[in-house]
Amino acid sequence: MIKKIPFTLLVVAMAIFSSCNNNKPIEKTSSGYTLGTTYHIKYYAPDDVNYQTQFDSIYQAIVKSMSTYVPSSDISKINNGEDIIVDDMFKDVYKTSKKVWNETDGIFDPTIGIIVNAWGFGPKGEIEDLSDNTIGKLMETVGLEKTKIMDDGTFYKKNPKTQIDFNAIAKGYTLDRVAVFLDSKNVKNYLIEIGGEIVAKGVKQNGKLWKIGIDDPDKHSGESRPLTAVLSITDKAMATSGNYRRYRIDSLTGEKFVHTINTKTGYTSRSNMLSASVIAENCTLADAYATSFMAMGLGKSKEFLNKHSELDAYLIYIDSKGKWQKYITKGFDEKLDK
Repeated sequence: MIKKIPFTLLVVAMAIFSSCNNNKPIEKTSSGYTLGTTYHIKYYAPDDVNYQTQFDSIYQAIVKSMSTYVPSSDISKINNGEDIIVDDMFKDVYKTSKKVWNETDGIFDPTIGIIVNAWGFGPKGEIEDLSDNTIGKLMETVGLEKTKIMDDGTFYKKNPKTQIDFNAIAKGYTLDRVAVFLDSKNVKNYLIEIGGEIVAKGVKQNGKLWKIGIDDPDKHSGESRPLTAVLSITDKAMATSGNYRRYRIDSLTGEKFVHTINTKTGYTSRSNMLSASVIAENCTLADAYATSFMAMGLGKSKEFLNKHSELDAYLIYIDSKGKWQKYITKGFDEKLDK
């Protein structure tokens, strides 16, 4: 004899099964364009969850606060001389900038943008035939120590002409804000990538670590993006800064080099660094240190890394014979796929 199941119990059972099925994490992806570059996010969440609206809100908030390309942003208003009470995100980035500025003895300095532009390495403001006098005048506006956030939240500039530019750190901070949001939603496994910078947590659905590639500057051309290395990573952030598309060749000696700006003098100096990939506890720091190493050059970068065991790096540089070489810290090497 077949015992019949009451219809109401059958409906309840189906509802429970459906609910359990919806709550099982599945792979979700989000991709698009923000902060002048592309982004890709992969995370695992229930089928009925979609965080695209929240991601977009994070991007928009950061653009409104710190984009120098948007005239109505807070940072643009500050650069134009307006008195602005900055938000908490601006305060976070400024605080981290001050930390890295101190640690690098001013090599990382968000106020150097006006000099970068003057030398023709920025988006606008190039000055032909720069004189010592002009550089001296511009350098009067440079120096993070000449700025501060007042007790009421207003941003203060000792020199009204000082220009703040967080482009070398804000992208990393954006990844960290997305990561904080996903953490708040109890998402255990995710990979966030914006413009080649990474925040990874947990593992992929198959239980393996996330795999990340590093471009090979010696073979980089056009749309082709061959890799010089692949690493497995979790619960860390990585940022890469590179000059390999903008190196120059001395017409007399044939020597290859890249130009960086000396933040102390305002003049260009030669650097042998082509690319710096840095692993840190968060992407804000990784972004700032990667930028700093590009200006430091190999020797000072190695000294800095020896003093900061919390950082790992993969540095690509040009040796005295014009050949591409690599310097890899032990911690970074352990993460590489051999």
